[in-house]
Amino acid sequence: MKKQSWKNYKEKKLAYSLLQYKIRKLFKKDSTAEFDINKIKRKLNISNSKGQINDVLKKLLKEEYIVVSGYGKYIYNGLTKELKKKGIFDNNGENIYYTGIVDKTKTGSGYIIVKELSYDVYVPNRYMKTAMDGDKVKVQLLFSKRGSKNDGRIVEILQRAKSQFIGEYRNFGNYASVFVEGAKDEIEIFVLSKETEEIKSGDKVLIEISEWRGKKNPVPWGKIIKSLGDEERNDIEMKSILINNGFKIEFPEEVIREANNLNKEITEEEIKKRRDFRDVLTVTIDPETAKDFDDALSLRELENGNIEVGIHIADVSHFVKPGTAIDQEAYEQSTSVYLVDRVDPMLPEVLSNELCSLRPHEESLTFSAVFEFDKDLNIKKRWFGKTIIFSDRRFTYEEVQEILENEKGEYVKELKKLNSIAKKLRKNRYANGSIDFNTEEVQFKLDEKGKPIGLFVKERKEAHMLVEDFMLLANKEVAKFIKNKGKNKEIPFVYRVHDLPDPDKLLDFAAFAKEFGIKLKLDTPQQVAKSFTYLSKKSEKDERLKVLIPLALRTMAKAIYTTDDIGHYGLGFDDYTHFTSPIRRYSDVLVHRILEKNLNDVYRMKKSDLEDKCRHISEQERKAIDAERESVKYKQVEYITDHIGEEFDGIITGFIEKGMFIELLDSKVEGMVEFNTLGQYYVLDDSKLKVTAKKSGEVMKIGDPVRVRIKDTDMVRRRVDFEMVTEQDEE
Repeated sequence: MKKQSWKNYKEKKLAYSLLQYKIRKLFKKDSTAEFDINKIKRKLNISNSKGQINDVLKKLLKEEYIVVSGYGKYIYNGLTKELKKKGIFDNNGENIYYTGIVDKTKTGSGYIIVKELSYDVYVPNRYMKTAMDGDKVKVQLLFSKRGSKNDGRIVEILQRAKSQFIGEYRNFGNYASVFVEGAKDEIEIFVLSKETEEIKSGDKVLIEISEWRGKKNPVPWGKIIKSLGDEERNDIEMKSILINNGFKIEFPEEVIREANNLNKEITEEEIKKRRDFRDVLTVTIDPETAKDFDDALSLRELENGNIEVGIHIADVSHFVKPGTAIDQEAYEQSTSVYLVDRVDPMLPEVLSNELCSLRPHEESLTFSAVFEFDKDLNIKKRWFGKTIIFSDRRFTYEEVQEILENEKGEYVKELKKLNSIAKKLRKNRYANGSIDFNTEEVQFKLDEKGKPIGLFVKERKEAHMLVEDFMLLANKEVAKFIKNKGKNKEIPFVYRVHDLPDPDKLLDFAAFAKEFGIKLKLDTPQQVAKSFTYLSKKSEKDERLKVLIPLALRTMAKAIYTTDDIGHYGLGFDDYTHFTSPIRRYSDVLVHRILEKNLNDVYRMKKSDLEDKCRHISEQERKAIDAERESVKYKQVEYITDHIGEEFDGIITGFIEKGMFIELLDSKVEGMVEFNTLGQYYVLDDSKLKVTAKKSGEVMKIGDPVRVRIKDTDMVRRRVDFEMVTEQDEE
């Protein structure tokens, strides 16, 4: 049987998922009703064939989501056979347990991310035990009479995500404690006051939990590592964000010692092992504030008239060897963390800013992906391997943008050629289903103490996209190379994958977008991608539509690292990996190692071991994203604190039972207006996309423009309170 193309496979998968979603929802909604195929077609008003509906019913029967209630008739059951098959039973064969990672909410409840399940297990606060965000736990599934509600209870904490915290020290005389207030965990860690005689109440301290005391309601006890009382508040807050999200703020001494002892010399023996690009024009293009340069582009015209482009990546794996302290520390952190005013690096500075930084006018060791393009800018040849380069020029994005716009400046011919190739790559990518989400990124202007004195939205111009498109090309082609080499027998590899959108969220979003005049086509994955790209382009000209972009992103699956190559839906790629940033991503270090061993031979790592590493890296990435967002939120609150009492234009971005979230148009600061300040009761719609006033019938929905006043701020909780400005206020 001929293998289906990824595109056709994805289209059928999405269509099948949408049909399955509708049928599941129908059975669950009318949980006591009987349905046959004709009744399902009539109730759902769908054009699917009886065979397609029957395929879904067979699947639901196999799962025991439904059971046969009569000839050709079915009824909702709920408890699935699949859960029992994958779960771990107790001795009585009744209770089902899983191992998962805690994703804690601000209310104290949590969602347990279980690899074997297609959904997260919800655990109410009362069943969380002492679990904190990121902990690995054993969770028991709980079932209602009619079936599963996807609820559970934590029965054991298997591994703590972090043991060190930064908090406020308070001395109560006979005892002392440290209050830790994080984005998801708020805990009080008790210490003996006699151990802390020199520390004052109110000082910030670094503390490590050493034990949990008590059987019924255990509480943490810990030891203070050091006081941070004399440090600037901004410095303490940023360190708190890193520590409380599970990242270290200093490298262990052994790691620093190893890094300082690395051989910095590039020997003739090493050069002979590599392809020499030192005589080929090579440049780096990075942000103005960049301190490390982990990628470079080379360009030259070949004798046959074709153009050769080299994508050169810092050869981190040459210096960071498996089994070393540097490697173990890099794996544990897995990623550099980029806060507003600093970087918490994955590698020590001697590596990230010196040995592995492709600095101008210096020779550097690199791992490269080299492509030959014909006169029509089509790829004719590919090559991967170890190289040595000489960077001729360090460009900033702003400099390249100016050269491209004015068509004059240093290396203008070469930059224009690179840009024309990048445009062709981009055009092909969009034609094959890549989604263009033009999300807004807030950047800050800081004073010498790190205090924000201005906010602006970062512009994404051609210079940024030029670099991005070549990095995407290298990542895609490396993944394709390994996939093809292992077509007869799989070569386990680190893939960056992105699954199809969630059908439930997608349908809800489409219904809401329609109210803005945006009609989404959902019949195939390609139509979904084109609809989202269309929305993104429209939002660039219509400020009102920008609020839809984050909502559209919420319908999408999260990109993760895994050994299972299901493709990258968002980019429209069959195969994709991360090869281009080994200074700041451990995934790329693994990719370099596996690729190198498969260039002239065949190397297979144990797939289960590699999958464990992929999962850890994905978890660390999620923590880094949380930390980065928290630092942005902190700086936004710090900035707007100086504007209490002032009025701003904003837009509604979300609702909860308590109130509505508003984002200010200029600064992108987000805060809340509580419903109890509006003089009437509001009912939240099931979609959580709009509210209706019970008395007046007034409807407010996401995207509506509003005028608000800054009422109050809370730096500790990263919170901003708004109050609505009415017409009477303005008179």
